[in-house]
Order: sequence, then structure tokens, then C-alpha cells
Amino acid sequence: MKTGNRLQNLRHRLVDKELDGILISQTENRYYLSGFDGSSGFLLITPQDTILATDFRYIEQAKAQASYYEILLISNDLATWFPQLVADLNLRRLGFEAGHITFTTYHRLTEALDKAQSQLRLVPMDGLVESLRAIKEPEEIELITQAVAITDEALNYIQGEISTGMSEKEVAWGIEKFLRENGSQSIPFDVMVASGSNSALPHAKSSPRTIQSGEPIIIDIGARVGGYSSDLSRTICLGTPNSTFNKVYDTVLGAQLTAMAIIREGMTGEEADSLARVVIEEVGYGEAFGHGLGHGIGLATHEPPRLGPNSTEQLVDGMVFTVEPGIYLTGWGGVRIEDVVIIENGKLRAISKAKK
Repeated sequence: MKTGNRLQNLRHRLVDKELDGILISQTENRYYLSGFDGSSGFLLITPQDTILATDFRYIEQAKAQASYYEILLISNDLATWFPQLVADLNLRRLGFEAGHITFTTYHRLTEALDKAQSQLRLVPMDGLVESLRAIKEPEEIELITQAVAITDEALNYIQGEISTGMSEKEVAWGIEKFLRENGSQSIPFDVMVASGSNSALPHAKSSPRTIQSGEPIIIDIGARVGGYSSDLSRTICLGTPNSTFNKVYDTVLGAQLTAMAIIREGMTGEEADSLARVVIEEVGYGEAFGHGLGHGIGLATHEPPRLGPNSTEQLVDGMVFTVEPGIYLTGWGGVRIEDVVIIENGKLRAISKAKK
């Protein structure tokens, strides 16, 4: 993994924030900046230093995966080894990931620094690395594209296997098995198969419920390749759909196609969301579209940018995200259609190819 440019970009941010360095603890950020994918460890990055601190279990792995870094063997107790490390580096203002470090850990760190009579000030930072991750490099786009292709194939496969009388769990397991056998690493989230009234729950859990003819079935699946994820949702109906299904499905599809045709570089997440939302509101289902239009995807299933009400994040070339309007009617069910897209040359290109 090439991390040089990523470190350089982060160091520019440190200057902007008047920081002497930053402590990285969040798993995806640690991997993004170092290539180390062990489950435990910290990065300490300053204008001069790149240190990966981890325990005995991961030392050899860290040496192999993070060749740019000085590898430091530590105990599991952050408050024990951290004060001496920062003292040796003569740091005064150190950023930390406020969304990941717990209040308890922060409190123990400040106590340990006070005990050591350190002059270091810990400065909370939010989204510093995530904002860098939002714009994907060509290698990242290729891995996401591979993950998307696997979910496209899985969706095509399961539509030839699913039938009435099967349970949601049976279908979900068939999908998961296909994903793993066709190149996915551990799946990024549980496969969702939600039928009938269960599909009115945007994040339903696949259940033992038996699938019936004529009802909506939302399938939401993801694959992972090289650490990067995909996310795909389709809504199908076995048998003959009724007029409600046709109306809701056509509305959701129309909202998605409208947004995908009009979204451009420079729009905010809120402006993009409103393109689909107005279509759904005009049909009278505005209150039934209760989530945002989409979210960034990459090392995490949900990452910047966010497309939704009150999102001021600006969409720019290189961003990869989902477009997934939905309508959910309590007691009847729901419809969601979701694709992964990228902004290229100022406009959207769909990466997902699964049929609708």
C-alpha cells in the first residue's frame, strides 16, 4: 500500500490545525495511513515521525505491512507507555480522534500526563483522516469496483434461487455463501433479506419469516475486497405485484434515476438528497422516506460524504458513495433501490450493474 502521499496530505492538515502531531486509533484510519490491518495498535504521526505502536501479537505483522514506520512494542495500557513516548518527541499540541477515544481513556491519559508533569495538550479532532479518505485514489476505486461486481453477481444468482416458502434466513445464507465463495473477504455487514411487513424496517434483520407471493422483498448486501466494501440494495416481488407495490417501486426508482442524472460536482449532500426527496414528496410519501439519500463507502461501509438533510459536505471528483432512496410503509412493507456511484469529470457514473 502506498501511504506516502496520504501522510503528506495529513501533515498539511496538521499545520493547518496548528498541531505537532496526531494519535491515530481508529481501525480504518490506521490501515489507510500505514497498511497495518491488525486489530490493535496506534499511529503517532508528526512532521518528522511515523511510529506504529502495537503489542507482541502484531509486531512481525506490523514490520511486514508498515515498512515506512518505526515499530514500537508496547503493553496494552496506553497510559503506561504513552507519556514517555510523547516526552521523548517534545510535543506540545497533539491531536487525537475524539470520535474513537473514549472519555475514560482520555481521562486516564490526561491523569498520566499530569503525573509525569508533561506540558502536552491533547486536542480533540473529528473527521481529519476521514475527510482525506472521502476522495478515492485509482487503486481504491478498483478494489471497490471489484467488490461491487461480486454483489452484482450475488444478486443475479439469488434471483434464480429464491422462491416462495423459503425463509428470509435461508435466502440470506445463500447470498452470504455465494459472496464468500466468489471472492469476498468477511462481509462488511450482515446480509439483509426483509419480506412483507418486515421490509418496512430500513435495517431489518433476516428472520425465520416465510416469504410469500406478491409482497415486497428488500435485499441489501455487501462484499469486501482488499479491505474495501460495496453496498447494494434491490427490491423484488415473487408472483404478481399489487398496485401499491407498483406505485411505491416506480416512485423510488424515479427518485433514484432523477438524482443520479442531476447530481454534479460542487453540490452539497443536502442538495443531492433534495433531488430524490422532492420526487417522493410529490407522490405523497415524503414522511416515509426517513433516511438520507446516501453515504460514502470505502474502508468503512458508512463514511464521508453524507447525502442527506443538513449535510454541507461538498461533492467532488473521486468521491464514491451510494444513492439509495426508499419508502417504508408500516404494516405493508418497503422499497429501497441502492447503487454505488462515483463522481468523475463532474458527474455521476454508476459502478453497480445489477438489474432493477
